[in-house]
Amino acid sequence: MAKTEDRFIRTYVQGSSFGTRVEIWVDKQTGVNYLWQASGYAGGLTPLLNPNGSPIVTPLPRKYEE
Repeated sequence: MAKTEDRFIRTYVQGSSFGTRVEIWVDKQTGVNYLWQASGYAGGLTPLLNPNGSPIVTPLPRKYEE
């Protein structure tokens, strides 16, 4: 089976691969931003929210729109 194009873009990285690491990922289909935090063998993913409680959406270049 051929691999399809990746759906997410990593836009921010902080930390190291051996300690706590924080990353922000953007969904290329919806523009929604997600926060990924990993520490050791544990990790978690959550959408980033604005003060109103709705997801933060990044406007995407046309090349990512489907």
